[in-house]
Amino acid sequence: MIKSVWLAAAAGTVLLMSPALAQNAPEDPVKAGVEAWDQRGDYKTAVALWRPEALKGNPDAQFNMGQAYKLGRGVTTDLNQAEEWYRKAAMQGHPQAQDNYGLMLFQNGKRTQAVEWLQRSATRGEARAQFVLGTMYFNGDGVERDWVRAYALTVRASQSGLPQASTALAQMDRYISLSERQQGLTLARQYEEAANRPQPITDYASNIPPGTRPAPATGTRPPRNTPAPRPTPAAPKPTPPATEVASATPIREGGWRLQLGAFGDPNNARKLWSQVSGRFPGRQVSFVKTGNLTKVLVGPFASRAEAAGSCRGLSPCVAVPK
Repeated sequence: MIKSVWLAAAAGTVLLMSPALAQNAPEDPVKAGVEAWDQRGDYKTAVALWRPEALKGNPDAQFNMGQAYKLGRGVTTDLNQAEEWYRKAAMQGHPQAQDNYGLMLFQNGKRTQAVEWLQRSATRGEARAQFVLGTMYFNGDGVERDWVRAYALTVRASQSGLPQASTALAQMDRYISLSERQQGLTLARQYEEAANRPQPITDYASNIPPGTRPAPATGTRPPRNTPAPRPTPAAPKPTPPATEVASATPIREGGWRLQLGAFGDPNNARKLWSQVSGRFPGRQVSFVKTGNLTKVLVGPFASRAEAAGSCRGLSPCVAVPK
């Protein structure tokens, strides 16, 4: 069975991603909130500026509120709130919100609801959606098992540069027959051709399921500068009968660990680990008491470079020798 491991506050993913920038008047509260967020790290001000606009129905502001609740910036992390704000923006056709809504539904265990949104994102070429949907088809998780489609979607995600997809392909090769893999490659090419066909210019709401399409919000256009959180599932663990796949990337001890913070309250240290543990499959956590602080240490890593690379998007996160 695929074991979905997600990076906690964004992509976890605890990734710090830029919120949507509405293209309105210079004094636009959404734009002012983005500046507070990106330029000053003043997350509470950003949220205070976005919330009234989000309540009025501005899809960029709604998406940004989803970001804030997902990342725990300016508000307490709340995945249910993040899901709801993504939903509001997604229902208005906001592309990044649609992508994140499908992923959030999956993360929150709502597999059946996630499928349609993931399919829409995958069709647009969103690599994370392709990977998640591919693993769902591989394991029959919320959908009927289809190894050809699973392989095709995972190939497409791998071609987009998603490393977890490349790892998953290596694992899938152990179970999927040569004939099915060849069919999957053919289907992947068809997906690629479909994604490259010119699409008509439509409003935000053009991708909403029939019967649920509200009138599009006015005064905004698809945001620039809007990388979305990247909940990153770990490589799947396919499970044909009584079989378990070992991690494709062996973990080597090289004397390096990551320190993810130090907390006066040990419960906060454990809470952080519960949020980000999915980012470090196969590695161990230690809660080390130093004076009045509890440090969160994760390892092992083969080198300082490997450890530092795993810090990308996490803060605080420092590579330390063992």
